Amino acid sequence: MTVPPLSRRVVWPTAFDVLAIVVFIAIGRRSHDESGSVTGFLHSLWPFLVGAAVGWVIAAAATRDRPSFAPASLWPAGVIVWVSTVVVGMLLRVASGQGTALTFCIVASVATAVLLLGWRGVARLVSRTTT
Repeated sequence: MTVPPLSRRVVWPTAFDVLAIVVFIAIGRRSHDESGSVTGFLHSLWPFLVGAAVGWVIAAAATRDRPSFAPASLWPAGVIVWVSTVVVGMLLRVASGQGTALTFCIVASVATAVLLLGWRGVARLVSRTTT
């Protein structure tokens, strides 16, 4: 089994996860007419980025017995990163005095699932058709 280069295996999935979370925050802030402030954007963004990072660490630890860490996989890495992004993100929002209304938790869960798992699903389909 050939292990893909580091860029394909780790760097690109990291970039796609960060981009997905940035898009989620940008859409949310825009829909609430809060899109003008860079500091406000970063204030909304950091809890979810930390949550995703925690998810990456958990996913890497959970798959340490495999030949190579596959962060672009839907299962288990994608699901772990998604759940961690939402759970840790919400906990950090509470700790930092940001809102966590039930409807926001639901919307955030669905939106981040679509974005974080969606790109992984597309990548899987593309890799199947090109191999």
